[in-house]
Amino acid sequence: PRLLPAAAQRRICAARRRTGWGPRLLTLQVGHPHSTISKVLRRHGLSRPPRSIREPEHRYEWPCPGDLLHMDVARYARFRRPGHAVTGDRSQRSRRWMDPGTRVGYDFAHAIVDDHSRLAYVELLDDERAASVTGFVERALAFFAEHGITAKRLMTDNAWAYANNRSLRELLDHRHIRHLRTRPYRPRTNGKVERFHQTMAREWTYGLRYRSHRHRAQALPHWLEYYNERRPHSSLGGLPPISRVHNLCGQVS
Repeated sequence: PRLLPAAAQRRICAARRRTGWGPRLLTLQVGHPHSTISKVLRRHGLSRPPRSIREPEHRYEWPCPGDLLHMDVARYARFRRPGHAVTGDRSQRSRRWMDPGTRVGYDFAHAIVDDHSRLAYVELLDDERAASVTGFVERALAFFAEHGITAKRLMTDNAWAYANNRSLRELLDHRHIRHLRTRPYRPRTNGKVERFHQTMAREWTYGLRYRSHRHRAQALPHWLEYYNERRPHSSLGGLPPISRVHNLCGQVS
């Protein structure tokens, strides 16, 4: 079979590096079959490495928006200048951010993802304490309500700020929301938000160069709007999450 022209291969590789997407999502952007894209990525050494964590054995999806929300938090180091993960420079100068005098702490990315639509809400906070978690959940519920979504269940892991948070329990009880917790050592139960954090890290956290953590934080609302309203989602047939929010329950396959 004939090879794709070099220009088309460069376009595929550039899209792969820019987005981190796999062949099935890239085909929506570059227009070639995913089998062709897979061959190009393998040829150029850009195939996805083997997953360190297996996919859930039994995939599930709740039938309506709001039936189940998934919540989790990820931690990202703050920085005053780009590090070697972005610049590729591992010289001593590029690693001065590690000195105690230049450390600036962490951003905690709290996220909630709707199981059915994959609509996501994210905030960067200074910590993951109980009061911060409860405030975040309250604002997230308001966000989903603005989109016509009434939460019925919220799933978290067994972190202290979730499992022993009295104010969170009172909030959920007041809203008649059932709090579900994952089984110990089974993070895949909350896989949709885990996968969302992976996507966010690949496309927002490390996908672009930022001058500092403040510039990274400023880019988050723009990326989140893109994710919710324009980014194709492979589990949604190439449609963005908002497409499922705009449909009444039971009218989306």
